[in-house]
Amino acid sequence: MSQIDPATQTELEAAVFRRLVAHLRNRTDVQNIDMMNLAGFCRNCLSNWLKDAADARGLPLTKDQSREEVYGMPYEDWKRQHQTEASPDQKARFDAAPTKGH
Repeated sequence: MSQIDPATQTELEAAVFRRLVAHLRNRTDVQNIDMMNLAGFCRNCLSNWLKDAADARGLPLTKDQSREEVYGMPYEDWKRQHQTEASPDQKARFDAAPTKGH
């Protein structure tokens, strides 16, 4: 993307983020622990990264607000509606993972 000006690059990156978040909102069948085990990040990581970016710019954004931006609803509601109990195998793979969302 070296021929794209910085503002357009930022707009494209923002569009990709919005598309990723929309995709994850539609894939409520995909559990966060599975994402962590396969990719090393999950919806919570995205919300934390969003909060970190806001903090770096001095913008007021709470953890609950950043999670709602990613989940499309309050986090507790999402957990109640979509989160399942992690299996022993999922927990073991998570515990053995080299990184956890960083």
